[in-house]
Formats: sequence, C-alpha cells, structure tokens
Amino acid sequence: MFRNTAANAPRYVGNTLTCQNCHLDAGRLADSAPMWAAWVSYPAYRSKNKRVNTFQERLQGCFKFSMNGKSPPLGAPELVALETYSYWMAQGAPTGTRLIGAGYPKLAKPAQGWDYARGESVYRAHCALCHGADGQGRRVDAKPWFPPLWGPQSYNWGAGMSRLDLAAGFIKANMPLGNGNNLSDQQAWDVAYYIDSHERPQDPRYQGSIEATRVAFHDGSYETYGRTVQGHRLGAGVGVTGGSTVGHLMQARGAAAAPLRD
Repeated sequence: MFRNTAANAPRYVGNTLTCQNCHLDAGRLADSAPMWAAWVSYPAYRSKNKRVNTFQERLQGCFKFSMNGKSPPLGAPELVALETYSYWMAQGAPTGTRLIGAGYPKLAKPAQGWDYARGESVYRAHCALCHGADGQGRRVDAKPWFPPLWGPQSYNWGAGMSRLDLAAGFIKANMPLGNGNNLSDQQAWDVAYYIDSHERPQDPRYQGSIEATRVAFHDGSYETYGRTVQGHRLGAGVGVTGGSTVGHLMQARGAAAAPLRD
C-alpha cells in the first residue's frame, strides 16, 4: 500500500501520488518524514485541526490532503495496515522525544526571501528531468513514476507540502532524488516557491471564496494560497477535490464504469 497507494486504497485516493512520494524509501528515510519517527510522536496536538490527533487520524489527513481523496473511517483496513507497518518500523524506538531525522529539516528563513524567476531556473536545471517541464511528472509503461508537483493529479491546497517551509525543507534534504543536500538553502526556498505558485486541486476545507479560505487556513507567511503570483491569484483550484481512483482502475481493467473527472 505504501508504494502503490491508489491500487490498494482506490476508494480513498484521488490522484496519482503514493505515500512514498512524501515519505521516501517506503517511509524509512530520515529527514523525509519517516514513519518510524511519526509512530512514536502520536497522539499529538496538531494546530492544523486544533486538537489532539491519534496516529490513524493523522493518516486520515494524508488521504484527504496529500492524496486529494477521502479519509478512510477510523479502523478501516487501509489505516490499520499503514499503522501496523509504521509500528513495525518503530520497534525499539524511544517515545516521548523527537527522534533525529523526524519530519523535514527546518531551514532558516532566507534573507533574500523567495523569488519565482530564480525558482524557475532551479526547477529547469534540477527538477524538470524527473517531474517534467510542465510539472506533471513522468510515467513509465503508463504507470506514475515521478509524481506531478502541481495540476489536477498533485496534492491539493490543504496539503502540508503547499507550505513553503515544509516544501523547502523536504527539497533541501532529499532533492534531486538520491542527491539531497546539494542545493543551497536559497535554491530550496526559491524552487519551493515556484512549485507552490502553480494551481492544484482546491482545499477541501474551502469556505465559499478564496479570500475566506485564505483567512481561515492560509494566513501564514509561508502560504501562497490566495496570494497573487505572476498576475494570477492562486486558489481557484483545478480538477476535482476529494475524488477516488475506483473508476479509473475499473476502466483500466476493462470493466464498465462511468468515467470520473480528473
């Protein structure tokens, strides 16, 4: 499930991303939000929903935001499988303390700020080979290989990766894939800004207008939602929010199914 999420949880996944796109090496790699470090951190208070979350509740958020899908109900086999896998990796790890390598590294706010043109230059030089010049990822034998970074098949506006500080920390430590910590901090901030200055599916917490949603959920200094970049106010959204891949899988297998919008 971790490597092939849509195939194993089609009712709850609305894009082509997998768990290991954000949690590299099947959730094992330090500084890419490894699951062994996440397991020992919960239950924990989350400012995102302003309450204490269990581990399964945290996983629900991944499906809703990063997978642009639907949250499986608590106790669902999909959540139990992911929780069991994380527990297995975390055996022997201490609890009550933040483990080295947990989450993504926190980068100091750049003195130069962040810049779209600089970020575009970094993207074309270091990211486009895998993720495509159009940011829509790469497919091999019709299967997603490198994930889309914006557009209808990417994470939605509610995902943590839409925050510049989280995206920059992940990029700095892990990108280009297999060659992390080779971009400068400034390059990581700039390319994070470039990536998160493109449209993606709407935040599922949408409040009826971009401005109301920005005020409610995206008013921080690391957010691009609701801001105007390159003459475009971000937050209109593209594609469907909270979809599933069930229809696509049935069609791929030759079954009769009404097509779902992407």
